[in-house]
Amino acid sequence: MSRELMLENIRKAQKEIEEKKEQVKRGAMRQHYHFMPQTGWLNDPNGLIYFRGKYHLFYQYNPYYGFWDYIHWGHAVSEDMVHWEFLPLALAPSESYDDYVRGGCFSGSAIEHEGKLFLIYTGAANHGNGNEQTQCIAYSEDGIHFEKYEGNPVLKAPKGVPSSQFRDPKVWKHEDTYYMVCGASRENKAQVLLYRSKDMFHWEYVNVLAESRGEWGFMWECPDFYQLGDKYVLTVSPMGAGEHTAIYFVGDFEYHTGKFIYHTVGEIDWGLDYYAPQSFLTADGRRVMIGWANEWEWMSSWKDWGPTYKEGWCGFYSIPREVRLMEDYTLQFIPIEELRMLRTGGEKKEEMVISPDGRELSAGDGIAFEMKMKVLLEQTDAESLELCLRCGNGKQLLCMFDFKHAEIIIDRNQADGWSKGSSRSAFKISGKKELDIHIFSDKSSVEIFTDQYQNNHSNNIFAQDMQNHIHICTHGGNALIKEFEAYGIKKIM
Repeated sequence: MSRELMLENIRKAQKEIEEKKEQVKRGAMRQHYHFMPQTGWLNDPNGLIYFRGKYHLFYQYNPYYGFWDYIHWGHAVSEDMVHWEFLPLALAPSESYDDYVRGGCFSGSAIEHEGKLFLIYTGAANHGNGNEQTQCIAYSEDGIHFEKYEGNPVLKAPKGVPSSQFRDPKVWKHEDTYYMVCGASRENKAQVLLYRSKDMFHWEYVNVLAESRGEWGFMWECPDFYQLGDKYVLTVSPMGAGEHTAIYFVGDFEYHTGKFIYHTVGEIDWGLDYYAPQSFLTADGRRVMIGWANEWEWMSSWKDWGPTYKEGWCGFYSIPREVRLMEDYTLQFIPIEELRMLRTGGEKKEEMVISPDGRELSAGDGIAFEMKMKVLLEQTDAESLELCLRCGNGKQLLCMFDFKHAEIIIDRNQADGWSKGSSRSAFKISGKKELDIHIFSDKSSVEIFTDQYQNNHSNNIFAQDMQNHIHICTHGGNALIKEFEAYGIKKIM
C-alpha cells in the first residue's frame, strides 16, 4: 500500500508539472544554460552519480509552487553534464517518516549496490515533537523507478543530537564496507558523524569525523567527504557562520579510527548565492561539484521569495566545477571543459591597455556569455580595476578588483532594483605576476572565478534584457590586460 501511495503522489506531481511547464518556460528570468526545474522550487543537489553510462542528478524539489515546501526528489540525466533530460520524479513524501507539508524527502546521496541504484535520504516528519529527521533508503533496478525500503528509517539521531538537526547523508564504498557521513549539531556546535555498513541497510556508529568548536557555526549541512590525491576533503555548508556558506577542509583520514584531521581550510565560493555543493566522480575520474545557486540565510530578506517566484519557479544550480588539489593542499574549482561546447562566436585580443577613461567590451549578447582575461600586475599601476556587467537603464553589477587593498568586491546593490548586498574576498598581490579572471554570465546569475579558480563569487541578479552592456575602466592609473577572450553561450534550457 505504501508503494502505491508514493506512486500516486508522483503521478499527482507529474500532472502538475505537465500542466504548468510551458507557461513557466516563458518566464522572463529563466536561465539560458544553468540547470533549473521545469516548475516550482529547487534547492540542494542530491544523489549525483555516474550510473549505467549516464550522469544522474537528483534535486530537492517542490513541483507545486515557487517556494520551499513539501519536498520531493526531482531527477534528470545527462551524457555530458551540460544537456539534461528530465525524468519522472524519483521520490515523493508518502510514509509516516517523510510525509509532512513542512518536511518530506530531504537531501541525500546515491550509490550503486548489487547492480541497483540506491538512494539514501533524510526523511523529515512531525509527530508532535517538531521536525524529526531520520535516514532512509530507496532503491531501483532501472535507475528511474524507485521503491522505499520497508525497514525505513535505517538510522535515527544519536543521543545528544536533536532529531531536528540530523540530516543530509553522503555515502561511499571503501574496500568491502559502505560508509556514510551525516550533518549534525550537538550542544549547539556543528558536527559530521561517521557510520559504516556491510549491506547498506544496517548501520553502526564509528566516530565524530570532524566538528566545530564554535568557530564554524552550530550546524553543518550537506557534508561531502572524499579522497583527492593523497589527501581527504570534507565540504560543508555551515549554519551560523556569517558570510561563510560553503567551506572545505583538507587533511588526513584514518578508516580504523574514523577521525579526520584537517590542516587546510578554504572557501569554495564567496558569493551570496552558493550553498550545499555535492560532488561525484565522472566516467574519466574527475571529481566534479555542483552547488545550489541560492542560500538559506539570504532568503529571510526576500520580499516574496524573489522575482522568479512570480513566474512559478525558483532556484537553479551553479555550473559544474572540477575540484583539483594544489601542491599546497588548497583546492581549485574549475568550470568543466564540457561547457566549451556551448560557446558561440568569439572575440580575442592579445593585449589591451585599460585607462580611467575606460572602454566598452563585447561578449555574445551581453546577457549569456563567457569572458576570460589576465591582468598583468607587474605592468599595472592602477589602484583598482572596475568591471561593470549587465549595464543598462541606469543599473549594473559592479565588480571591483582593488589592487591597493588586495580585495575583490562584487556589488549588486544597483543591479536590478531588487537584489541587495555585496560579496567580497581578499587576494594575494605580493609576488604575483598576473590575476586571472573568468566569468560566466546568464540571464539571472553571474559566476566569477579568479586567482587560479580559488577565489570565486557566485551572485544572482535579475536584470532586464536591456542590461546587456559591459564596461571596464581603472582608477588611479592604467592596467594591462592580455589574453582577453569572450563568447556567447547557446540557450539550451
